[in-house]
Amino acid sequence: MKYNLFKFSFFALLLVLDSCIEPFSPPEVNSPDTYLVVDGFLNVGQDTSKIELRRTQNTSETANPVIEKGAKITAEGEAGEIYAFTEKSNGLYILLPSQINQSGKYRLRIKTTNAKEYLSEFVAVTKTPPIDSISTRLDLGLNSMVFNINTHDPSNNTRFYRWKFEETWTYRTQFYSTLEVIGNVTNGSVVERKDNINTCYRTNKSSSILLGSTIKLSQDIIKDLPINIVSIPSNKLLFKYSILVKQYALSREAFEYWTDLAKTTQGTGSLFDPLPSQVTGNIKNVNDAQELVFGYFSAVTEQKKRIFIAPGLGALSRCETDTLLVACYPRREKECALETSGLLLYYADPRQQTVIVAEANCVDCRLQGGVTTKPSFWE
Repeated sequence: MKYNLFKFSFFALLLVLDSCIEPFSPPEVNSPDTYLVVDGFLNVGQDTSKIELRRTQNTSETANPVIEKGAKITAEGEAGEIYAFTEKSNGLYILLPSQINQSGKYRLRIKTTNAKEYLSEFVAVTKTPPIDSISTRLDLGLNSMVFNINTHDPSNNTRFYRWKFEETWTYRTQFYSTLEVIGNVTNGSVVERKDNINTCYRTNKSSSILLGSTIKLSQDIIKDLPINIVSIPSNKLLFKYSILVKQYALSREAFEYWTDLAKTTQGTGSLFDPLPSQVTGNIKNVNDAQELVFGYFSAVTEQKKRIFIAPGLGALSRCETDTLLVACYPRREKECALETSGLLLYYADPRQQTVIVAEANCVDCRLQGGVTTKPSFWE
């Protein structure tokens, strides 16, 4: 019991900012200058490496962060190996899976379009143990489902962990639409709907910095450590829900960096949001060591595990329907179905002169942010 309480308390310490801490507002984060933010790592395994480049903002800024486009990024090995990243989209650079020596040391080199060059320290590859399992626990007090991670390193060498996750769930609208209007609202026609807009799939990525450590334990074992809490009223658990957990072993230096960053970003949300304090990593400007650079470069193997659950927890929203005429007759324009802001469900009579209509958000699942295409991994 003491073991579980210790781990839960440690996890909570990393994710909850004490309300007694006074805000720290150094001049660097209130200046008009922007500094490079580097988020990513060298994936020494079977998956793609990703590096994102952004610029910091003043803490009073509300606009989206500035993207660092057109940079040249390479990962360099101590033995002279060079692995070049390519820009997939604005500010996102990728390196496809490569044969990388897991016994080597690597550093990151970045050249920006304004002729500045940044270089990280050489880092050794940290080898991540597999995820043993992802367990779930229904917490009635929180009215939520708690997802826990279980892992261990029999060699007792890992000790420091970081996790990310992607959650995907399917959901349905209250009503199923079999009809749609083709053409404009004044002279369009009602036809059978070909696509299903009743069932959607939506994916969210974790935004918190999730860390754990077994450094104070005799064995390198993580047991039932909460990594995600899904509330029942969110309706993510009503039909089917899946979570993909990604696990990374960290060096002590990387763990300390992410711990400090977790504390400072708790009130802002993510690495790219305005930071209330100065947390720098192992990346420097080659020609100006005094320039602030945010981010920590690591070389690590990645472990993944996905589970599906279908607990049937939640409830569909309440929606109402109405009956309207299909055609627009003189002096009855307000009853014309083609001019309604709702969506057509089905014909209300055999002669197809009236239709049942409902509000769009009760019919079209895409309005809640999802897509109708089933993910390739979906069971």
